[in-house]
Amino acid sequence: MDGLRRNVEPHRPAQVHSLVDSMESTGVYWIPPHDVLERHGLKVCLVNARNMKNVPGRRTDWHECQWLQYLHSVGLLRAAFRPEGEVCAVRSLMRHRNDLMLMANQHVQHMHKALTQMNLQIQHVINDITGLTGLAIVDAILEGERDTAVLAELRDRRVKASEETIRKSLVGNWRPEHLFTLKQSRQMYRNYQEQIAACDEEIEKLVVRFEPRVNPDDRPLPPDGKQKQPRNKKKTVNPKTGFDVRSESYKLFGVDLTQVPGLAKNVLVLFTEVGRDMSRWPTAAHFVSWLALCPDNDISGGKVLWRGTRHRHNRAGQLFRLAAHALHHDQTPMGNYLRRMKSKLGPKGATTATAQKIAIIFYTMVKNQVEYDATLWAQRDAQREQRYQEKLQRQARQLGYKLVPIEEKPAA
Repeated sequence: MDGLRRNVEPHRPAQVHSLVDSMESTGVYWIPPHDVLERHGLKVCLVNARNMKNVPGRRTDWHECQWLQYLHSVGLLRAAFRPEGEVCAVRSLMRHRNDLMLMANQHVQHMHKALTQMNLQIQHVINDITGLTGLAIVDAILEGERDTAVLAELRDRRVKASEETIRKSLVGNWRPEHLFTLKQSRQMYRNYQEQIAACDEEIEKLVVRFEPRVNPDDRPLPPDGKQKQPRNKKKTVNPKTGFDVRSESYKLFGVDLTQVPGLAKNVLVLFTEVGRDMSRWPTAAHFVSWLALCPDNDISGGKVLWRGTRHRHNRAGQLFRLAAHALHHDQTPMGNYLRRMKSKLGPKGATTATAQKIAIIFYTMVKNQVEYDATLWAQRDAQREQRYQEKLQRQARQLGYKLVPIEEKPAA
């Protein structure tokens, strides 16, 4: 079998629990043999093919397998991270759900194209064509309604555009070929939404089977410290099944990670990517290094040849980047930190620095079982202000000046 190595001493009887196999990660072809070997009690070392890609003269499967065996025997291969089997099952469904969402978005674009070809500009008047108003108007058009006044009456009261504006945006030509395209795109979008809902139900069934780290009866869920509690509650609860993402994630991790700015919608996805066993990484620095969220130095002969963040595709690291990117207009201390770093490092560097801080908070909360405390930011801000004052005083002394604080005048 390509990419496998069995580490057994020849003069001793083979013990199943002492076998160690190394396997090269090649697409999805390694998954079946990996499951078979793991089911029989073997410890499988899944290695990255990038670590041995520059070896010349070993491009056949047989020579590559031998080279992989030699590297593993001398300890030059490091096993890639792979969570437990139960977590991998949820991860497979979560990634499949993401693919369904991407395919559903393609049909939304097809709907936009069909409407534009008919000179209907409703998709430019309302923000989301897949909302209540947009889908109601599209369904009415497909049912044969052509009166713009009747279509404009389907406007939801929360839409900012007036009925007159919506009515003007629905004046166009009703060509049959574009109506046929719009009909099929709408049907495909509805089908994908049904598949996504079925996938959500299957994910919920697998999530509730995990043994909870905390009993909500003994240690209740902390109160939501965010401002818009009713609105957040509606977004985290499945109205069909009653599955509460915040409560289930609290039972999985033992802490309320939804209180961390930017992680409210990504907690369950992070569970499928990194699991909840933080002992796989000795420190938070190892964790952010695995996420590729820390700078790397290429040093040769004591000289730094290159310094920067490694270009590595890590799904968990991308989730932390998305969490950081969502804080540009957030009024929390984390959002202030992002904007402060943006003025120093630029948008890309600020997103990476903020993602690193969120990842460290995530690691610390899960490993040490502590809740998120936003009051610690005030202490850090006071320390930063003190360092800034000391820096100004030091620079003034170097120039021969002395800074004197301005005394505030008492109010009259």
